[in-house]
Amino acid sequence: MGAVYADASATLFLEEPYSHDGTFAGTGHVAVYLDRVCADSPFVLRRCQAGEQGVVLSRYHGIAGHDWYAIPLMPYLYAVDLPEQVPLFADPKLVSFLRDQYRRKHFSTFIPDGPNGDTPEGPWVQLVGSSYDRTSYAFQIETSPEKDDELIRRFNADPNHGIYKLLSRNCADFVREIINFYYPGALHRSIISDFAVTTPKQIAKCLAKFSKRHPELQSSSFVIPQVPGTMRRSKRVRGVVESAFKAKKYMAPLLLWHPVIVAGFAAAYFTGSPGFDPARHALVFDPHRDLEPPMSAQQRREYLNRVELVERSIAESSIQEVKWPRLQANAEPELDEAGRPVFNVRMGDETVKVGLTRANIVSSTQSTEIAQHFLLVRLREELRRNAPKAAPSDVHRDLNLIEELQRTRAEMSSPVAGMY
Repeated sequence: MGAVYADASATLFLEEPYSHDGTFAGTGHVAVYLDRVCADSPFVLRRCQAGEQGVVLSRYHGIAGHDWYAIPLMPYLYAVDLPEQVPLFADPKLVSFLRDQYRRKHFSTFIPDGPNGDTPEGPWVQLVGSSYDRTSYAFQIETSPEKDDELIRRFNADPNHGIYKLLSRNCADFVREIINFYYPGALHRSIISDFAVTTPKQIAKCLAKFSKRHPELQSSSFVIPQVPGTMRRSKRVRGVVESAFKAKKYMAPLLLWHPVIVAGFAAAYFTGSPGFDPARHALVFDPHRDLEPPMSAQQRREYLNRVELVERSIAESSIQEVKWPRLQANAEPELDEAGRPVFNVRMGDETVKVGLTRANIVSSTQSTEIAQHFLLVRLREELRRNAPKAAPSDVHRDLNLIEELQRTRAEMSSPVAGMY
């Protein structure tokens, strides 16, 4: 992860929409990552010490009465403390488990258990595990230690009470104010594209343009892919007018009854420079390595061919045995002794353990068939033809893990192995 922390910086996270936001609005979420600012608690900031990786700051609505929270980077993205604990595959049951484990360890004083000691409902789940729900695009620009210290003093001195307002004090307004603290006037609302409402995409576009106009400032951009698995995929992030103009369920009735209004949306959409692509020229983030370029179209085709060969090489019976939707109902997540997630999967009268991280998917797995299934789902998601999902080294490592699982299965089923 050294490339992300090479120089002290502020990094704007433009996060794709999902769930109701993805269906109805599509504007997504935005946060800011400060790699020289850390926290004694989610509400008290300080300078980082050696080896610490900074915090992600963002504004939330309806979480324990506070306006903003400071969450360390790994928990914010993956709901775990260390890169080696990040799962290769995620489903809703595992994500809920990891978030609740982190809440019980770090948030129990302000997000207590439910009435029966169970997991409480509410928007607190937005605080950790962002990368299970959505893909994020990061825009990084350097900062000075003096400005970082001043920001820390300001945040610690001001009251942290909920002041969220959808149209004037939303998450994008919060990040806009932080970046403008470092570089006054760098980010601004769009009167035309967003009807003067601050949106995540607008301020990300502003920061990208500001960085281009100031080449003397170190800057970069990268994509943080959504963790592959059975979680619903996030959708492209849009502005206010763009969301309405591209939503057929809104535009079709308006076109029939109010064509003048549709014409107004179209004019605002095309006038507002809709061509901003947050994935353009973006490197790919993975918690186990430095930033790398995404695979080319040719590399993608070559890896797809290799995946198809791997699928054919795995015995048909082993693939057919894995009926994950049925097995998932009885699968229970837990953490191993190193805090890495595993699944306990019920197969007939037996319960088998399946590791879910690079560090334990081979060593802790008692069912190579299910582990291979997870990795094939992951590879198919990484190789989908849209925004960058992976770098070539990521796919190469995943293919190596499948080959290692195949060797393990062959050794376990060999006559010689059965003699010992």
